[in-house]
Amino acid sequence: MALSRSTRVNILIGNGHFLSHFYILCLPPMFIVWQTAFNVSFAELGLTIALMSGTTAILQTPVGFLVDRHGARRFLVGGALLMSLSIAAMGLATSFWQVLVLATLSGVGNSVIHPADYAILSGSVDKDRMGRSFALHTFSGNLGFSAGPPVAACLMALVGWRGTLLTVGLLGIPVVLSILLQSRVLRDQVTTPAAHAGARLSGRDLLTSRTMILFFMFFALGAMASGGVQSWLVTVLHTVKGVDLPVAATALTAYMVGSTCGVLFGGWFADTFKHHVLPFITGLTILSALLMLAVDWLSLPIVAIFAMTFASGLALGASRTPRDVMVKDAAPPGEIGKVFGFVSAGLPLGSAITPVPFGMLIDRGHPELVLVLVAVVLLLSLFCGGSAQVSARTGEAVVLAAE
Repeated sequence: MALSRSTRVNILIGNGHFLSHFYILCLPPMFIVWQTAFNVSFAELGLTIALMSGTTAILQTPVGFLVDRHGARRFLVGGALLMSLSIAAMGLATSFWQVLVLATLSGVGNSVIHPADYAILSGSVDKDRMGRSFALHTFSGNLGFSAGPPVAACLMALVGWRGTLLTVGLLGIPVVLSILLQSRVLRDQVTTPAAHAGARLSGRDLLTSRTMILFFMFFALGAMASGGVQSWLVTVLHTVKGVDLPVAATALTAYMVGSTCGVLFGGWFADTFKHHVLPFITGLTILSALLMLAVDWLSLPIVAIFAMTFASGLALGASRTPRDVMVKDAAPPGEIGKVFGFVSAGLPLGSAITPVPFGMLIDRGHPELVLVLVAVVLLLSLFCGGSAQVSARTGEAVVLAAE
């Protein structure tokens, strides 16, 4: 049976997003072997992820401008191809500096994914199914993160680290070819008619507007909270609650599984209850924060800890797709690439901010405050999200008046 056009679009875009996340987390399993092979420190090894993620964060916004001006499809194909070839070439590296250069190049390719994906989805998918398409996009990225470490570790046991990188890198080529060969089903976003050009902000003014700065902070603060949980939940449960490390690690897995599953429910809600997105996000974010506080403050049996961490992840994950739809609705027609390039740059930035200061808090003997701060940051993110929504509605009214 032939697949519908929307299904084909979701598969093509989802495969590229899976690759972008998979390639980031297929590298950490190499670190132990690379330390011996290249005689480098763990700090130097950490540069691979830092350069890849940092390059992506820095370039997403300028790439978004290019996507809006020249169309998304060519950038999506080129970015995915550059990612794949860079990872494959790491398998041929003879010096560590070559790995760092290739990690940077992979980050350049990865910077295309978010602005191009959201621009294509916005132009290719029916409005009534936009939430579910955004949800599948996020879901595929989460699967890439989940699959990266175990797949890389298993392949290393079979073919060594060089064979692993060559294999996973070259496996991206069929994905790139499928996007290229079926690119006719990928439509770019609808652009604003020239007659309305005078009512539009310039790209720079748009991204520095109150609305977009608040959305950027909304994304960054949410990522800060998630990064704190992902980095330190295991340590907090072990040191504060006396939970065995394998059990604490399982609680983190429950949180991550809940977060991934919640994304799909959030997509359905965003399509079904379009006018209730902000209350939905608010309620679920507060619930996620309260559940984390309960895990921190209450004496709970292990099963209850698992249930609460899963539910906290589920609630926060379900709020993510409506958040993306809210940003899409606030973006002017033809500006989606730059808007998502800028706003989603808050995700890697936020994830990079909290691990170190939260770790310092633990070093000073206050691990019980980590989840409290996670809850506080989540509530601050709500203030930014709600303010951004109000600002977006006001801005829309101004533009309509100008027209």
